[in-house]
Amino acid sequence: MSETFALGLGANVGDALETLTAAVYAIDDLDGVVVTDVSGVYRTPPWPAPPDPRAVPQDDFLNLAVVGVTSLSPLELLEELQLLEAAFGRDRDREVRWGPRPLDIDVLLVGEVELDTERLVLPHPRITERAFVLVPLLEVVPGGVLPGGQRLTEALAALAPIEDIELEVRLEEVPGGRLARPAGPSGPPAGFSRPGWCDVEVARDPGPIRNADVDADVDGAADVDGDADGAADVDGDADGGAR
Repeated sequence: MSETFALGLGANVGDALETLTAAVYAIDDLDGVVVTDVSGVYRTPPWPAPPDPRAVPQDDFLNLAVVGVTSLSPLELLEELQLLEAAFGRDRDREVRWGPRPLDIDVLLVGEVELDTERLVLPHPRITERAFVLVPLLEVVPGGVLPGGQRLTEALAALAPIEDIELEVRLEEVPGGRLARPAGPSGPPAGFSRPGWCDVEVARDPGPIRNADVDADVDGAADVDGDADGAADVDGDADGGAR
């Protein structure tokens, strides 16, 4: 049984655009995972921001959203994404809460799954509270409705006015361009049922997607300048900083 997933990615250490581009490529390359669409890259201020006493001095984040299909369970997907974070330089033992991150990946949604465990909560418990998550996510799931019935557009409207999130670039505009796919059967994988939050067509071979064909493997991309300190957590917990 395959499920649709939605991820939020953020980075603000080293060349964040290069990191995000390579990370999308690496996610699509995971066994049992197919990326079907990628949002534009948005520049967002760190959260929490001054004058909040929890604020950590750091650069703006670049954020994007990824949707796709996976045959992995939510916890298996989480484990694979945490390995990717580590490969790109994230060190959970050294990072500062709400501080900089070389790469942060949040599991936002997996099908209609509702989960509440120590390691992973689905839907992400703060998905409706963060414009830097909702703005890119709505780009790839514009008619999205959460399992509880709340529309993503309604959640974003409740956060208005949104004045500090700017579209930085679309990955097809990055030199090197798009992630090429081998020829294969089109249409959703066997057993796939599209969840209500996802109104995009999901296919095994959707053709070129908004992604970048980066010539970098995960080990090479892990060479990111700076320490692994704070951003949105792949464990579904917002304790880390891309928030």
